[in-house]
Amino acid sequence: MSTNTGRLDGKIAIVTGAGSRGDILGNGQATAILFAQQGAKVMLVDSNQENLDRTKDHIAMEGGECLTFVGDVTESLTCKEIVKNTIDAYGALNILHNNVGIGGAGTIVDVSEEDWDRVLKVNIKSMMLMGKYAVPEMAASGGGSIINISSISAIRPRGLTPYTVSKSGVIALTKAMAVDHAGDGIRVNCILPGPIYSSMTAPNMTPEKRRIRQQASPLKVEGTPWDVAWAAVFLASDEAKWVTGVALNVDGGVTLSGPDR
Repeated sequence: MSTNTGRLDGKIAIVTGAGSRGDILGNGQATAILFAQQGAKVMLVDSNQENLDRTKDHIAMEGGECLTFVGDVTESLTCKEIVKNTIDAYGALNILHNNVGIGGAGTIVDVSEEDWDRVLKVNIKSMMLMGKYAVPEMAASGGGSIINISSISAIRPRGLTPYTVSKSGVIALTKAMAVDHAGDGIRVNCILPGPIYSSMTAPNMTPEKRRIRQQASPLKVEGTPWDVAWAAVFLASDEAKWVTGVALNVDGGVTLSGPDR
């Protein structure tokens, strides 16, 4: 990865889902690492301290600055405390990266009500709650950037109906927030990752599945968490000062392929 070029110098960021399940890189982990490399001070949030420590140790090893917070971002008081701790530590908030999400398979006939509610709660409500407490502080800090992680499943359903609906909701939430908070100087965008090999997807992967996913892209290249993270760096930076309400595919062109791919 590149050395610090200062694209986020002086900025304060919160990254939810910033941990990694084991030694394989996670999307949120990669984003937090790049944010720190680019000069931001980062509040790392995850539900597991061990997962967080992997990211914290990497950032510290490179001389970056970060803090950690363990908690459930589907809970209002937790989200409020995350933002408060960030302000208490760093005095401002400029970037919110909402990366927390879970999968959800099946049709509306297959899925249980409990699973349906859980997927929407984790994948959409968490972003709403983090935004609820982050937006006033970002506005007080002179504006900033919110980045929500969706998925290409939002625009290309593949038999994962609860997941597809929740990730479509992330796009709608992003556009609504972009309109609602533009007057506060806050830009809101979302990223739609394609078939990324990460700590979330790795447990279900075999060499054959990885090969198939790689071939699904016209570029014939497997996506990595760094691809998502670099897109997030751009959206978080002042280089994207005129970009808001955008749903950015980071998928190697997978969504350009036919439905059989």
